[in-house]
Amino acid sequence: MEFAPAYPLLYRALKPLFPGCLWSGATTDRTIALTFDDGPHPHYTPQLLAVLEHYSVTASFFWLGQCVQRSPITARTVYEQGHWLGLHGYDHQAFSSLSATALKQTLARTQAEIAQACQVSPAAIRDVRPPNGFFTPRTLALLQQWQYRSVMWSVVPEDWVRPGVTTVVQRVLEQVEPGSIIVLHDGYHGGADVTATVAQLIPLLMAQNYRFVTIDELWQGHYP
Repeated sequence: MEFAPAYPLLYRALKPLFPGCLWSGATTDRTIALTFDDGPHPHYTPQLLAVLEHYSVTASFFWLGQCVQRSPITARTVYEQGHWLGLHGYDHQAFSSLSATALKQTLARTQAEIAQACQVSPAAIRDVRPPNGFFTPRTLALLQQWQYRSVMWSVVPEDWVRPGVTTVVQRVLEQVEPGSIIVLHDGYHGGADVTATVAQLIPLLMAQNYRFVTIDELWQGHYP
């Protein structure tokens, strides 16, 4: 069963309830963020990078620690091409099901994998998107206590169920607005279509005068 029609409703309902999260950026200009979850993938991510490079688009990647461990060279390439990096947990376990100790460990372990692959400080990777978007107020309080930044979404075309490239592109175009955070996937679920999706999507969004920025840039505009 697809839940794509529910995501815009969830976004509008949850955003005012949890203002400490980044759900979208400022609406004063036509900036949007392309974000990718569940990678890096040894085949899908390099193909995606080629499209991003072709259009000079900088994106944000929320990584699984085990995928970084499997594909450190791909991870390093993403970083070297200037994309923003965030955490998605080590193995996609729902944060809400983890103890505080286990949650802290999955984030620290993922930071360590990224730090080793990309030769960066673990402390520099502090944006977190919960797997499947599942969280509780306790989860968010712990992330804030540990000085992580919680990143959510405003446009979720449910690409991981592979409804078809045309459908995913259409869903994004119907929902996008200034400040949107678009969630796509370059991992084992949805990643097979991500390059074709982005190759269609980017020029269409550029034709609407949207400018692509990173999650960090949206934070700066979100909290001046």
